[in-house]
Order: sequence, then C-alpha cells, then structure tokens
Amino acid sequence: MYFAALLARTEDGWEASDTELDDVETLSDLADLARESASDADDTVLVFIEQEDAWFGVVRVDGEEDPRVFVSSAAAAARSSYGELLLTDELLGREPKDEDDDLDALDLDGTEDGEPEAEDDEDTDTGTDMSAVPSGPVGDIRILDDLGVSAKELLALSDDALSEIAEALGAAEVLETVR
Repeated sequence: MYFAALLARTEDGWEASDTELDDVETLSDLADLARESASDADDTVLVFIEQEDAWFGVVRVDGEEDPRVFVSSAAAAARSSYGELLLTDELLGREPKDEDDDLDALDLDGTEDGEPEAEDDEDTDTGTDMSAVPSGPVGDIRILDDLGVSAKELLALSDDALSEIAEALGAAEVLETVR
C-alpha cells in the first residue's frame, strides 16, 4: 500500500494535503505538482511517498529550484512504479539516457518481419537496470538538515519514518489529518 502527501510550509506553519500520483510520470511532474500546492511561489514543499515497510522517499521543492530527493532504499523503490519516479539517472549516478539512442537502436531496414529476434540484448534497456541500483539509501541525506532532521537521524529512521519526520518538523498533526 502506498501513501503520498504534500507538506507545504507557509507563514502560518505546515499545511498537508494528500495527493494522487497516477498522472505523475516524471520527477519534473512531481515538482510541478508540489509547486502548485504552495500558497507562495517561494514556499518549501515536501512530498512524502511511502510503501509500507519497504521504502520511503522525500522530495523537497524550494520555489523554482531543482527538486532534492532522498530515497531510503533504492532497490526497493526500483521495484515500485512510484519509486521509479524518484530514481533518476542523476540520483543513481548514471549517464542520462539519450532518447535518440532508442531511435538509433531500431533496425528499420524493411526486413523486420522475417528476422529472428537477437539473443544478445545487452544494449536493450527495458526499465530500471537493477544491477545499477544500490541496495541502500540514495539522494540528498542533508535534505532536511535546516528543518531539524539531521542526515544521521534521517538514515536511522524506523518503519514509521514519515511520521517521525513530521514530528520533528512540528507537522505531525497536519500529516495525520491526511493519512
């Protein structure tokens, strides 16, 4: 089971809202969704995503800056459609995939119908390459430092990590209203 929520920091404190991620396809889409939830363009918005007992992720969006991401278990998140949103090439330390490479790899010489499939598909990318995904945490471990959750604390969080983060932020009550 998944849980996703937005926490926006305003002048009056934190405001929480639950969110659906069905129409979100990229990290950029997720950042745009977070920005839309902010009452002021410069507000800090945190996106919490959690799959019960498997992994959690925090995306931080500060105004128009690039989103910052932390994922507690990259390997577990890689097996999740929502986790794959967060596991960008940059976060995993890989060279970004060039969409032109996909087109270049296609063999469109007009003889496709009768050709047998090649057995050696090493160059074919069919999603997240699990061998390139670390088993532990990835991303910005200092994502919440200035909000009261140190890197050491973030890495030591328990099964109820999002509630623990919200408690440290002083937003536990507002988060529970959307849970």
